[in-house]
Amino acid sequence: MDPSHRSNGSNTRPVIQATPRGGGRSRAAGRVDRVLNTALAGERAAVLNVSAAEMLADPEAVAGVIQAAVDRPGVGVMGHWMIHELFRRSELHDELLNSLASPDPGLRKAAARICGAARLPESALWISDLVEDPDPHVREVAVRSLARLGGRRAVEQLMAADQKDGQIPLHRLAISLARAASDIDIEALMRQPGSERVAVAAVLACGLRRDVLRVSPLLGIAHDRRWPKQVRLAACKALATIGDRSAADGLNRLTESDPEPDIKKAAARAHRRLLKRALPRPR
Repeated sequence: MDPSHRSNGSNTRPVIQATPRGGGRSRAAGRVDRVLNTALAGERAAVLNVSAAEMLADPEAVAGVIQAAVDRPGVGVMGHWMIHELFRRSELHDELLNSLASPDPGLRKAAARICGAARLPESALWISDLVEDPDPHVREVAVRSLARLGGRRAVEQLMAADQKDGQIPLHRLAISLARAASDIDIEALMRQPGSERVAVAAVLACGLRRDVLRVSPLLGIAHDRRWPKQVRLAACKALATIGDRSAADGLNRLTESDPEPDIKKAAARAHRRLLKRALPRPR
């Protein structure tokens, strides 16, 4: 998967949280980490000397080291390809995909976590099925894994699952869109969101991505009374999260003149936050 599908020349990568790499990781995770480093260093013959069962037995630690390797600066398309080939060469790829259909919910959850961390593109359809899994823990991991996979297919699957059942919490949908969607996807969702809920999630995703190129459209939404109030409130919140000083005047106008009290309060809160960021720090 090409991570550049999320780049528009600005810092649109979501600033959500760093990948934890705790010191108490398992032996399996340690071996995966070492071999990944070898493969990314250019060793085309590297093989993971760990079984799928060992990886699935400690999915959080294993997924953590894989995710850290995939997210490493400079890895790029070639690095992702090397990781995919490493999984195939080590005969782990098919076993992990098969585990997504396991009758054991624990295995389904573990496999989704690892496949999402490794961004195995073939797993997208399988993981999308798990968004409607009867087990709520599997559903939660499936949503997170689709977000990690990213791309148009992942966004479509997230939208389909949410519109069908409305089972994805709004904050999780916004975080997932911030991770998974390209700039083109976000723009399309903001222009034709399909529902108020999707519009709110897309607008909040712009904030989570620190997308300064969306400041002007977000101000337009915040000022446009044709949008539902919740979408306009989300736009104010997103502008505050982005923190770009260019939004200050537009937010101040909302604070002074908008007839909706909740919008005025949200705009004032966002405006204060921008001004606070602009103040010099005391020495």
